[in-house]
Amino acid sequence: MTETTIALVGNPNVGKSTVFNRLTGLRQKAGNYPGVTVEKKTGNFSHGHARYRVIDLPGAYGIHPSSLDEEVVYEVLADPANPNHPELVVVVGEPFNLKRAILLYQQIREMGLAAIFVVNMMDEAERAGLSIDAHKLEKVLGTKVILTDARSGKGIEALKTSLQHRPGDHEPVFSIPDEYSDAAQQVKELLGLKNDYMAWLHLSQRRNNHLAEKEAAAIAAIQRKNKINPHRLQIQETLARHTKLNGQLTHIIKDPAKKREHVTERLDKLLIHPVWGYVVFFVLLLLIFQAIYTWSGPFMDAIDNAFAWLSASASEQLPAGPLNGLLTDGIIAGIGGIVIFIPQIAILFIFISLMEESGYMSRVVYLMDRWLRPFGLSGKSAVPLMSGAACAIPAVMSARTIENDKERLITILVTPFMTCSARLPIYIIIIGLVIPQEQVIGLDLQGLVLFGMYILGIAAALGSAWVLKQLMKTNYKSFLILEMPTYKYPVVRNVALNVWDKTMGFVLGAGKIILAISIILWVLGTFGIGEQFTNAEAIVRAQNPGITEEVLENEVQSQKLEYSFLGTLGRFIEPAIEPLGYDWKMGIGLISSFAAREVFVSTMATVYSLGSTDDELTIRERMAAEINPTTGRPAYNFASGISLLLFYAFAMQCMSTIAIVRKETNSWKWTFIQLAFMTGFAYLAALLAYQLLK
Repeated sequence: MTETTIALVGNPNVGKSTVFNRLTGLRQKAGNYPGVTVEKKTGNFSHGHARYRVIDLPGAYGIHPSSLDEEVVYEVLADPANPNHPELVVVVGEPFNLKRAILLYQQIREMGLAAIFVVNMMDEAERAGLSIDAHKLEKVLGTKVILTDARSGKGIEALKTSLQHRPGDHEPVFSIPDEYSDAAQQVKELLGLKNDYMAWLHLSQRRNNHLAEKEAAAIAAIQRKNKINPHRLQIQETLARHTKLNGQLTHIIKDPAKKREHVTERLDKLLIHPVWGYVVFFVLLLLIFQAIYTWSGPFMDAIDNAFAWLSASASEQLPAGPLNGLLTDGIIAGIGGIVIFIPQIAILFIFISLMEESGYMSRVVYLMDRWLRPFGLSGKSAVPLMSGAACAIPAVMSARTIENDKERLITILVTPFMTCSARLPIYIIIIGLVIPQEQVIGLDLQGLVLFGMYILGIAAALGSAWVLKQLMKTNYKSFLILEMPTYKYPVVRNVALNVWDKTMGFVLGAGKIILAISIILWVLGTFGIGEQFTNAEAIVRAQNPGITEEVLENEVQSQKLEYSFLGTLGRFIEPAIEPLGYDWKMGIGLISSFAAREVFVSTMATVYSLGSTDDELTIRERMAAEINPTTGRPAYNFASGISLLLFYAFAMQCMSTIAIVRKETNSWKWTFIQLAFMTGFAYLAALLAYQLLK
């Protein structure tokens, strides 16, 4: 059975993904297109005696790319050698903006591709009193027109059947203006083209990445020779097509002048109101944060307990030794460190999917754009930045919704500055140690400092974004252009598939890096050389005669950690961190918390001979009594405490964040630049704070 490749193409927010899910069901997979971070979804289905491979291309307003998503669409459709180049295109439109979808359909047909046309969301049209004469529209387009409601599955069988009947030749709607005919002819001869419109497309692009370097350079030379401005050509084409369509669609779309006010218009009076729109948005953000931080708690506790039980069971079944430790404290703990993030990621993407499916996400983008634009960000950066207050990992992943590659990169690079929930245990302990518990204008001083740490994170993120904006100047200015889609009920199936794809993308992508670093940290903390490490128990017994077994175990654990490779590394970096007010024990905490910020608490418990306790009061009491042998002062004084707070406020959050940044940017270069900048900035801020306050 031969397989036919079909591409689903359409404007954003027309329900294209719902059509894709209806066609393919669970027989689909997600990934990225080679060399870019744009998501690629493919699936398969059979109908009758035919088998189809479906590619869900990113949303596009036209064939002329103005974003990374649209570049992918153009390159797939324009290059017959592309492995995803389709034999048939299904163009999906929606009834409220039919003209825009038809324009895209015409461009695809004139590229020489066979295509059929789908008008989706007909249930929304019926509720609004709008009707479409499909028979007349078929005559205008010269192809089969299918009316669907993909949410309920209506029309999907008719769509599958129509795939077997390819449309005939398409009469071009757009004619190349006379002043460009010579240049178009030169392109045809250069590339060996027979299609006039394909020559026009090559002339009207800012760049032709799918061509060989020599051919792309030759087309650029033709553009210069004929003084062609690609953007001007695109505008001419769009205006010419719209002029013809205005007359053709007059008797096809029936939109009663006195129909009821559409529900979208009524909701927008509240949701994009200059005052109430922000109130609703921030209330929703508060709900999202509460959900990520509190709703995920029981699930994360269950996962934590499950892996603790699994680790204990494995430890009992295996003989004591390095293999036991590797399996329980390295591999099982490492996998647990990956899986425990799943509830937070899933909950965040449930909310994001609901906002996207309902049409509300476009309103959020519109509201926040004016406030974020001066910093080199866009309205679409609001969700990742706000989500970073819960966890940077799903927040960085949610930046995928930003089309502009520069704004998306800046958003990813600055989001880790936002104060995540993993920093909270550290802040609570340090603030409790160095900030007095007193009232200031009726408010708790410690609470005000904690609030200030969150404000500091926001300031650092926006300030860094502004700096990056100055350093990453481009030749074009970005504008926010988006269509406000109609509101609709989210499709549970779409939400579930989207959450599954994003969650598994993290587990399988970033998880490999997290697991590897977890094992490395375990090895460094478990093994060491020298008398102090190998004979730790005998040394502790000799120094503490009459010691109880419980205290002995804790002291031996602390002694081994001090002289392990990790402890040796802590003492090695002590000269570098001493100007910040830290000793080698705090250095171990800094290194270990690279696995996850909250690991700082358990590391301090081990370093200060508290065994496995994570009770903050116990740790705080022991830390308060700790004396820095170099200065003779408490290790956690006001100066060193503020220094430590600033270091954790600005330093890169954890290895999980590094892994996900690498995955989302597809670049080690930007990942290392981010790591170096944040670490350097954190070091400098902590250094200045300690030197000024000591």
